[in-house]
Amino acid sequence: MKIEDCFEIGYISKTRGLKGEVQVSFSYPEPEKLKISSVFIEMNHKLVPYFVSNYKIPMPMIGYFNFEDIEHIDQASSITKKKIYLPNRLKPKRKKGEFLFTDLLGFTAEDEQAGALGQILNVQEYPQQFLATINIQEKEVLIPLNETFIAEINIDKRFIRFNLPDGLLDLYMNS
Repeated sequence: MKIEDCFEIGYISKTRGLKGEVQVSFSYPEPEKLKISSVFIEMNHKLVPYFVSNYKIPMPMIGYFNFEDIEHIDQASSITKKKIYLPNRLKPKRKKGEFLFTDLLGFTAEDEQAGALGQILNVQEYPQQFLATINIQEKEVLIPLNETFIAEINIDKRFIRFNLPDGLLDLYMNS
């Protein structure tokens, strides 16, 4: 399986307990909609299949997984900090016209005061909000995807215009 044929659902953040259970931090916006019986874990730029013996999602965006053949914390430690993927064919279908913040990946961004910012390179969900990553003058800048900061989104032109608060960009550019 190739990475292009899959979509990322999250990463294994840490081990949990002594019997090989791991904690998964989901990057996929609605992990409860996923049907997971096996996953692919990225190891050395290759996808390795792992069969899930059981899992639960006790909190938003956090899951606890047990994999077949991983029965001890030492075995589980070898897969921590690794990205997890599912085949594209298992991606839940969206309702027509549904648009998520994660769809902004690759959009061109500008600010009403600062002008052109660049391309959105990554969109991550944190407990309180989504953040877009843009490289500006070789510095990684995180911009909150907050409705009060978004002036316009043009899906057809893959463009977003922000009205960022004064000083936000200065925090990154002057450090």
